[in-house]
Amino acid sequence: MHRSRATLAVLSLILYAGSVVRAEESSLKLRMQPELIPYSLGRDDPTDLFLDADNVEGHQDQDMEAVGSVRLRKRGAAVFSDRLHLSIPDQQLTATGNVRFEKEGDVLTGKNLFYDLNNDSGYIDAPEYQLPRYGARGNASRLVAENRDLYKISKATYTTCDVGDDDWFMRVDRLELDRIRDIGVARNATVVFKGVPILYSPYLDFSLSGRRKSGLLPPTVGITGPSGFEYTQPFYWNIAPNRDATIAPRFLAKRGVLMNGDFRYLEPDLQGEMRGEYLPDDRQKEETRYGYSWQHQQNFGNGFSGLLDLQGVSDDTYFTDLSDKIAATSQTNLNREGDLFYNGGWWNLNTRVQRFQTLQDPLAPVVPPYARVPQITLNMNRQANAHLDFGLQGEYVEFDHPYLLNGRREILYPSVSAPFQTSFFYITPKYGYHTTNYSFEDLNRPDESRNLPIYSLDSAFTFERETTLRGRAFLQTLEPRLYYVYIPFRPQDQLPNFDTAQSDFNLAQIFTENQFTGGDRINDANQLTAAVTSRLIDPDSGDEQLRFTLGQRYYFKPQQVSLTPELRESERSDVLAAVTGQITKHWFTDLGMQYSTAESRVERSNTVLRYQPDFGKVVNFGYRFTRDSLEQFDLSTQWPIGGRWTGLARYNYTLRDKRLLEALLGVEYNAGCWAARFVMHRFVSSTQEYVNAIFFQLELNGISRIGSSPLELLRQNITGYEKTNERRPLDVNPFPSF
Repeated sequence: MHRSRATLAVLSLILYAGSVVRAEESSLKLRMQPELIPYSLGRDDPTDLFLDADNVEGHQDQDMEAVGSVRLRKRGAAVFSDRLHLSIPDQQLTATGNVRFEKEGDVLTGKNLFYDLNNDSGYIDAPEYQLPRYGARGNASRLVAENRDLYKISKATYTTCDVGDDDWFMRVDRLELDRIRDIGVARNATVVFKGVPILYSPYLDFSLSGRRKSGLLPPTVGITGPSGFEYTQPFYWNIAPNRDATIAPRFLAKRGVLMNGDFRYLEPDLQGEMRGEYLPDDRQKEETRYGYSWQHQQNFGNGFSGLLDLQGVSDDTYFTDLSDKIAATSQTNLNREGDLFYNGGWWNLNTRVQRFQTLQDPLAPVVPPYARVPQITLNMNRQANAHLDFGLQGEYVEFDHPYLLNGRREILYPSVSAPFQTSFFYITPKYGYHTTNYSFEDLNRPDESRNLPIYSLDSAFTFERETTLRGRAFLQTLEPRLYYVYIPFRPQDQLPNFDTAQSDFNLAQIFTENQFTGGDRINDANQLTAAVTSRLIDPDSGDEQLRFTLGQRYYFKPQQVSLTPELRESERSDVLAAVTGQITKHWFTDLGMQYSTAESRVERSNTVLRYQPDFGKVVNFGYRFTRDSLEQFDLSTQWPIGGRWTGLARYNYTLRDKRLLEALLGVEYNAGCWAARFVMHRFVSSTQEYVNAIFFQLELNGISRIGSSPLELLRQNITGYEKTNERRPLDVNPFPSF
């Protein structure tokens, strides 16, 4: 029987369901549509089938033969062809001539297609395929769909480049794409770049979405001054969703083979990371070298938790010789610490054992810090009522040192405060009594003690008003604050100094009682801190847009307690000023300054400006100045330099010493489906020697990175750096042609 296109879409559904519908007997009326309307009765509903063609021949409940501009859709799958045969009982179809198959965004075109609509399986010959969700495409001799989530492809190519762009592709004998496991597996794979084979592997697997998976990671190569040519071949082991490990043998041309291992774990109540490196025979130093670290955190329940931080290396120059990271080469004291915490709500207790490995430079030796074996601290804060708080700080610590004075220190600092607060104002008077006791291993040295009352009064107002800036509405605040402290003088030169240093003078420190860190010195004080802060706040989001702060401390008596012979004699401190936030849509700033009114000059300043108008465009400028000790400027950028090229640079220079501290220069080329990066890096190590490194990386989107990765280095050195070829998920339309 023959039917015209006008009735085929409805008739095919009627024949398939085996029922009779009399439209004239119902209140429903049919209306012709030039295109089929996406419609679903449910994923597994057997009546969910649409067929449209120039001509259809069929037998009820048996089969259908459609010819001419055939379009079929069922259960999220769409088939287009010149001719199609459908077996109705087993729901199997065969399509020939200009075949196009679409399902969940995947698009396959080929010569002929066999497909089982019930179990989503079948094959297509000589296909070209597109997988938008992974940004991938290719061609093959045959593609077999084992089910809706597994493709097996023979004699195939695979690339993430756009149609018409074959800058790189992978040529394979067999390719499996497993959506459930998120894995692609290629056998006898050759990676071709710009027409040149650059990599062959009998077995290559990769993540379809970029998520982590077990297997060989791309090797890294590079050149450093201390070690010469380097080649690293990492193997990643995705042990479980919450555990993984990386094993990375590292060949160093001048030294030998360094084994590197990393293990990470994450549980509901614990997490951590273990790292280790081992070089059995360093040809440069003729000795075995190693490094290790273990960071661990754990919640034991019932308020108890713990922490471990263990670090160590075999020798003083380990990082200088074997690391290309400036953060590592600058390390001096390696922490070895274990903590046990208890949180009781309004009180907490911490027990710590801490030692250090100090890496010495013969040209600039340093004094190792004291070990704490142990240190026990107690903190309590109890609110009696809305206007009365009680506090207690306690500490017991035993200090141990290989050649300095050893001893014990006990601190007890109870306090009481009476806060009063409204919506725009608060005032908090506080009184505390600080006691410190020392005892020493040297029996010839008498015990020492110190007892000090501490008085303070903290108060602040908050005023608000609506304002506009450049036509934009803001809520502006004005927040003046006064903070008064009185501590009488007690002689302290006879006390040891186990862990005390002068605090950095900044806008946070001027609102504290003591200008020293540690517990061995407490300043005498009769002083008032005055400051004012103004904020610009977005009234819709509540986000702070910009903040201005100005502060100064006023002294009513000369200084008597100090760590150095020099004592302050002025009646007021330097003025502190800061501006932080977003100046305009593309400009960001963080400015700080310390200005001496007595000398009428800037004593210290820190300037950070960032201009970031668009993705992949950023310029950072920094300037740091401390009178008589430091003056540096820092410039870094990521900026397009023409076409698909982006320039990368950083220059950190000390004006005081007229010396380069760190420099980076590189380029990045983004071709859409691949990117290349070339970076040169030079920096000063802790031994004041220059370390040079060269990085080159070829990144094939969706497959691998070949070469030494400079990405971590770029993110650390260029604030706001962004990969120009960052993969983004594609919107997937299940029926793009409907």
